Amino acid sequence: MPVVVVEHPLVQDALVSLRDKRTPPARFRRAARRISMLLAAEALRDLPSEPLTVDTPLGPAPGRRVQRDVVVVPVLRAGLGMLDAVLELVPTARIGHIGLQRDEATAIASKYFSKLPPRMNGSYVLMIDPMLATGGSAAAALDLLRQAGAGDIRLVCIVAAPEGIGVVERQHPGVTIYTPAVDRELNAHKFIVPGLGDFGDRLYDTV
Repeated sequence: MPVVVVEHPLVQDALVSLRDKRTPPARFRRAARRISMLLAAEALRDLPSEPLTVDTPLGPAPGRRVQRDVVVVPVLRAGLGMLDAVLELVPTARIGHIGLQRDEATAIASKYFSKLPPRMNGSYVLMIDPMLATGGSAAAALDLLRQAGAGDIRLVCIVAAPEGIGVVERQHPGVTIYTPAVDRELNAHKFIVPGLGDFGDRLYDTV
């Protein structure tokens, strides 16, 4: 399973702001939006397009237009912080939502919500979830997408741990992960180290 580490300077610059514990929620949200847009652009780099001719005020001009359906699926709740940025790139994308609750003692994810678009077998599916930690939630969400017929799935995350990558690799070997950072490890509480803390809490200023 390929892991694409996105090293674009603007991606890495936004990541520094997200990691910094002094970054206030408003700046955190702006950095999350910026990095999400850049990561989504990288994940959709090979999106098929078709040639066409468009009339400008001064005459015809050749161009290309995306013809493939795109579905964006945030994993609740933290994935919602990435959604608007992706939709700025692909305003015609269809949207699904997957809600998973992780048991803090066992780290096992259970579904509490799933609403996905129909006919995803021919779509480019972007699953967005900022933190790939144990991989349990990601694997469970990917199971739901496969059951709904999704074939071409890309996982976009902001920070990943080797443990989570390993789980996705074993359970969903056809899924490509796009991330700017593969961190060192998980701690005893299953948080990514050094990571950036709890993404959802920092995004929404909750405890």
